Amino acid sequence: MNVFGLHTFAIAPVWDLARIEPQMDRLKELGIGLMEIPLLRPEEIDTKRTRGFANHYGVQLIPSLGLPRSLDVVERPEEALDFLQPAFKVCNEVGAEALGGVTYGTIGKTTGRAPTQREIDGMCRFLDRAAKSAKSRSLKLGIEPCNRYETHLINRGIDAARIIERIGADNIFIHLDTYHMHIEEESFASGFEAAAPFLGYVHVSEANRGVPGRGMLNWAACMKAIADIGYEGAITLESMNHVDVDIAGGLAVWRPVAEDPRDVIEVGLPFLREEAKKAGLTLG
Repeated sequence: MNVFGLHTFAIAPVWDLARIEPQMDRLKELGIGLMEIPLLRPEEIDTKRTRGFANHYGVQLIPSLGLPRSLDVVERPEEALDFLQPAFKVCNEVGAEALGGVTYGTIGKTTGRAPTQREIDGMCRFLDRAAKSAKSRSLKLGIEPCNRYETHLINRGIDAARIIERIGADNIFIHLDTYHMHIEEESFASGFEAAAPFLGYVHVSEANRGVPGRGMLNWAACMKAIADIGYEGAITLESMNHVDVDIAGGLAVWRPVAEDPRDVIEVGLPFLREEAKKAGLTLG
């Protein structure tokens, strides 16, 4: 069984328990066993209340982030490492085992060209240090390949796998996202197979970031690819129903992704469970 997760953006633009808790009974009915916390500003997370929330509802938590535009892991790695420390602290305090997301760069920040060897070398040095810092806190660190319009650094599963192989850290994992894969991979099968040795987290997201099943993504192929590699980790719906202003520009989200935002949960979650079941996966 794969843990079925939901990213906060389906409900609210930030980790807002006042908006999330009233929906938890329904989410539990739909099989949700994990909630993803966007760490846009780690200092805003009430970690004590959040841990109590997770214990009460019996859900796992995984925080995620993208580095702010002001940071540069190649030119000023110390600043980026300093930024990660409060995020790691939040992970520990809420009882999470990992930090996911674009931990190697900024969402929406590109040079307009392929990464240079200097950029790759600098990113690897940074990730090596970040992984060591995470490990000192008993945490794993995820790296999420993003599409070419959001980053030029890591776009495909194979790119992420090569970075991890080069670094050699045993606590770095690949965090795949079907939205990005739909743009960058030759197929879901090839993307998941390339990432398989290091795959630790999966975002399932429609091609338009909206309601799963109402876009162009080939869900049968996607779920079959996940099943074929024997992946047993979390599978989390990420829909950009509500997005904080600090990240909306990088994601290029400027209009509603669903005519009725409630459909992301009420239609999307059952759809994903059914597609997974057809492929031999159980989400819950």
